[in-house]
Amino acid sequence: MRFDLSVYLVTDATLCQSYGLERTVEDAVAGGVTMVQLRDKHASDKAMIEQAKRLNAMLKPKGIPLIINDRLEVALASGAEGVHVGQSDTTAREARDALGPDAIVGLSINTLEQLNSIPIEGLDYVGLGPVFATASKQDHAAPLGLDGLAALVEASAVPSVAIGGLKAQHIDAVQRSGAHGMAVISAICGQASPQNAARELATRWRQREVMRSGGA
Repeated sequence: MRFDLSVYLVTDATLCQSYGLERTVEDAVAGGVTMVQLRDKHASDKAMIEQAKRLNAMLKPKGIPLIINDRLEVALASGAEGVHVGQSDTTAREARDALGPDAIVGLSINTLEQLNSIPIEGLDYVGLGPVFATASKQDHAAPLGLDGLAALVEASAVPSVAIGGLKAQHIDAVQRSGAHGMAVISAICGQASPQNAARELATRWRQREVMRSGGA
């Protein structure tokens, strides 16, 4: 499946609680989100499968891929478009073998050593971060900063998406790094209007793309 990393929403059950996770995703997609990752470290597989199925039924007709964080069994049972794994999760190769050639497989990367050690065959993209420290993930690795992000983007043989403490004001810097997109959590989840928040991100991303390509 073809995919667009530019405005990549990663869900957070706690931040989305008051507004509703599914409503947040629906409104964010209406605002311009291009990919959605369902991430929940505490939900049971059963609960997550049910939620993923509802999200997939909403997203598939719109052509928006649903990616499951870490839980390969959830991705398989829900019919999601792919899975995103970390350094200590299911391996990217195991995910590819289980999900098949058409699935989207992403992997979290924090260091050049990690990037150089992965087999890129079967890997569709890498998530590079955290760029900045973030409260959305308490056990994250040391922040890369924008220079560290640019160095990893340059070294990556597959498309990359930046993640970690990123907001709309960082879009120009992320694009200068060469990353293909920006993944966000709190910039959309927990906002008064997820649709307006997503629209600002998507609009700024497109505008900066046009400006950087020299278009009108």
